[in-house]
Amino acid sequence: MEVRIPFLGDGVSSATVLSVTVAPGDSVAKDQTILELETDKAVAPIPSPVAGKVASVLVKEGDKVSTGSVVLKLDGNGAGAPLQPAKPAARSATTIPVNISMPAAQVQIRRTLEGTPAAAAPSVRKMADALGLDLLAVPGSGSGGRITFEDLRNYVQNLQQLALQGTDRLAAASPVAAVTTPKATVDFGKWGDVEKQAVSSLRKKIGDKMREAWTRIPHVTQFDEADITHLMDLRKKHNQLHEKKHEHLTLTVLVLKALVPALKKFPQFNASYDEAAGELVLKRYIHMGVAVDTDNGLIVPVVRDIDKKNVTQLAQELNVLAEKARLRKISLDELQGSSFTVSNLGSLGVGFFTPIINAPDVAILGVGAGLKKPVIRDSKGVSRLMLPLALSYDHRVIDGADGARFIRALVDQLENFDAKELS
Repeated sequence: MEVRIPFLGDGVSSATVLSVTVAPGDSVAKDQTILELETDKAVAPIPSPVAGKVASVLVKEGDKVSTGSVVLKLDGNGAGAPLQPAKPAARSATTIPVNISMPAAQVQIRRTLEGTPAAAAPSVRKMADALGLDLLAVPGSGSGGRITFEDLRNYVQNLQQLALQGTDRLAAASPVAAVTTPKATVDFGKWGDVEKQAVSSLRKKIGDKMREAWTRIPHVTQFDEADITHLMDLRKKHNQLHEKKHEHLTLTVLVLKALVPALKKFPQFNASYDEAAGELVLKRYIHMGVAVDTDNGLIVPVVRDIDKKNVTQLAQELNVLAEKARLRKISLDELQGSSFTVSNLGSLGVGFFTPIINAPDVAILGVGAGLKKPVIRDSKGVSRLMLPLALSYDHRVIDGADGARFIRALVDQLENFDAKELS
């Protein structure tokens, strides 16, 4: 019996084998973990679909696998069936004509889409995105029509040749953006002693996601401050009761609740931008991504239905998710589906900072450390606890005036927080 990699989740096309927990000859029980996969910011255990004996293991630590890959074979007659990859929802077949002639074959490229995207490795997809190319227009020479780096290079070279020829056939091709060539490795050791540290797979994935978000999304960051003196007094008053229940009522939880009215008033901040369709997808749910600092890097678990839960429920859920993130036991599903993101660096003592949007969200709120400052209230100078806020948003779909209105609405909610929310 072949055991295959199950569906890894929307937008997750591959994973790295982090560990293999069985060996040939081992007996395994149904649902026993047989290996662990590292995907985008998560470690996912893969269970055995049936009980049996391991006949052979086909992967090792560090291997790349994708949905449907066979990872081991079992001998056994246990009930159940091998894990099968989930199929994506079918789409209507569409014929996409591309007026590009390949230099060697001099033939018309025509590809028909039949419910699945063009087959290509994640690295190839990233390069195509950076170039602004539609992979459906690129003929693949790999197994089953899979598109390789060589195919992508040949396609780009062909576009360049057509450009030099001055042909108008380029009008139907995807625009090609400038490619940033990695700089040659510098020998820093010639100036003194150095130490080299390997960059973890997770760190690389975080870097790739941040670079993609920063380069593809035009960011605007708006700054403001909220007087949270009253809010912190409320928190102190109610926190004793919550701590008796082994709950920790954090400022982050209160910010999440304060965001709800602002997101409902300005739904364009609780959305995603579908570039291909030219549509703003307004979400009727409020699922909040909350950045968590871990020893392995930044991980963003998602707290769902913020508007339907009280602060006690949010505090409990956020605590559980944060702990799972730190232990790398969080599931893929718990990292997906956010509609807005919050990053609170206040515990580290920082003030204002410019958070990068957690795509496909269109906005993120950065929260700094509260600081007592002299301010004017009723024509008098008083000391108040001021909270620095930084709102970054996608300027393609959100104007500066709306950014200002949104952050002022949030400040108003924080400064006039309803005590009933803490009961």
